[in-house]
Amino acid sequence: MKSSHLVYRTILLILLAIFISALAPEEKTLGSQARLIYFHGGWVWAALVTFGISGVFGLYGFVSRKGSMLAWSIALQRSALAFWLLFLPMSLWVMQVSWNGLFLAEPRFRIPFNFAIIGLIFQVATTLMANPRLSGLVNFLFVGGLFWALRGAEYILHPQMPILNSQAGTLRYVFFALVIFLSGACWSLADLFYHSAFVASRSSSPSPQTEA
Repeated sequence: MKSSHLVYRTILLILLAIFISALAPEEKTLGSQARLIYFHGGWVWAALVTFGISGVFGLYGFVSRKGSMLAWSIALQRSALAFWLLFLPMSLWVMQVSWNGLFLAEPRFRIPFNFAIIGLIFQVATTLMANPRLSGLVNFLFVGGLFWALRGAEYILHPQMPILNSQAGTLRYVFFALVIFLSGACWSLADLFYHSAFVASRSSSPSPQTEA
């Protein structure tokens, strides 16, 4: 598939998620601003799902030395990290809407922020080293560390799974739809990274010389 088609597909899936959020029911306290929170939650989970798949592919590729698995792990990790970095300013917006101010010490913001920096450093380092097996292992360790840190993170102002714990079935359906569409967008972006890397590697490889 052409790179332009992958870009259009990624944008379309994100726009569909925005459309679903716009149709979501309002919340009693937050009103229509709650739709931003629904979208924010789906965006975070899409990144987490993609991180998880990247980690599994990375470990499998590291053990099996399968190049395609390692290439997909790298592409998925970069896509998830891009979503993760965009999630941070979105979180500040959600804080302002929900709490009328910014609480940067909130563990559910501080830990993702720290891992965003760590993830960037890891991606730069493994790219410079140009060792796919090492990248696969690093991706797995990064994902394991992220999930472990989030699992033990405290909830101070951040509610614990507000949509999944909601009694309104419609909200859960909206949330699952957002996770599906945004996960698809994240995978589509990874597909773009994967094919871009494939095209770059082919163009940089020496062309065979024809014998006279």
